Amino acid sequence: MKANGKVRWATEEDVPRVWELILELAEYERAADQVRINAEVLGRDGFGENPAYGLLVLEPVDRDEVVGMALFYEKYSTWNGRCLFLEDLVVTASERGQGYGRQLFSAVAKETQKRGHAYMQWQVLDWNEPAIGFYKSLGAALDGEWLNGRLEGQALEGLAKG
Repeated sequence: MKANGKVRWATEEDVPRVWELILELAEYERAADQVRINAEVLGRDGFGENPAYGLLVLEPVDRDEVVGMALFYEKYSTWNGRCLFLEDLVVTASERGQGYGRQLFSAVAKETQKRGHAYMQWQVLDWNEPAIGFYKSLGAALDGEWLNGRLEGQALEGLAKG
């Protein structure tokens, strides 16, 4: 289906709605209890003097309502140089299936090329078949070989102390 939305750079005024989308995604991913920040931190980190991320939002052309977002940031590959990491792409449940996800994904791909980056990267949960199908339909390669590492809480504190 051809999307009929307008993608634009988010503003600070979009943060409350983007926050709602993040919480919706966390609930969908069965991880609502793992969200550690709030809308205030999200706004501060994205719109301060040194933004930690880029944020695109999507509104249907017939109304001024954010129904989707893509949050990304730069990372560096020692093999390929700069790349864009897509942290989250969310379209609210009631608006899925209209092509908005593809439109947002395409906008991030354009931003990746505009910046001259080697590639864009993201993660998807192995049980999220709708997302996996979506990414495959775009010609994306999904790598089942790499495992994600994470160090936090007491383990992080203990290691940092030496």
